[in-house]
Amino acid sequence: MTVTPTDLTQIEAVIFDLDGTMVHTLGDFQVALHRTMADLDLPPVSDALIEQTIGKGSEHLIRTLLAHQIARPEVKGLGRACPALSVDALFERAWLRYQHHYLQINGQFADVYPGVLAALEAFFAQGLPMACLTNKPLLFAKTLLKEKSLDHFFAHVFGGDSFERKKPDPLPILKTCEALGTSVDRTLMVGDSSNDAQAAHAAGCPVVLVTYGYNHGQAVQETPAAAWLDSLAQLPDCLRAARP
Repeated sequence: MTVTPTDLTQIEAVIFDLDGTMVHTLGDFQVALHRTMADLDLPPVSDALIEQTIGKGSEHLIRTLLAHQIARPEVKGLGRACPALSVDALFERAWLRYQHHYLQINGQFADVYPGVLAALEAFFAQGLPMACLTNKPLLFAKTLLKEKSLDHFFAHVFGGDSFERKKPDPLPILKTCEALGTSVDRTLMVGDSSNDAQAAHAAGCPVVLVTYGYNHGQAVQETPAAAWLDSLAQLPDCLRAARP
């Protein structure tokens, strides 16, 4: 655990990211995307690329991976003979197939990270309001939280389709604070990536990052934050230590 001098003494609520922060969902993404690419007669996408692309919303994920697959040499040649092999032409079908597959397996290949339950239970016992804010579609997020028995901890759950813009835009954090009834500077954002940090910094709220999640292939410790935690179980003590 590494902590910077950022003030955490007046935290009145906590906003948690989902994928890579509370639940290790890479397996779900991999299975759903492999099945989606097979439906489109495209080669399997690499698991490493999936991990690096997670975090900016499912639409961004699908478009990025489609562009990568279409550019592969064995597919690019076919594209010259078939103009329909473009991201725009394939996106609608890919999106529908992805939703179908993801909803079928949501949570089956995912696990709650060690330490998450301890942190949520500690804050719940203190009566600290909590919200889940993810770029994952809201239906996917609510289904996953229920599947993992985490849903009852959160007063509010917001997804990537809940607002006009997604993280790293600050709007979702501002709207979540509004729903919680807390000021932005007294609400803590907890995430796993620069995506979460950029949104928090732009909104004006402190942010804590976990070191084990999905940060687009980069070391998350390079991203400014109030603390970098190896386990969310450290978070309650981190906040207590910051108090006078």
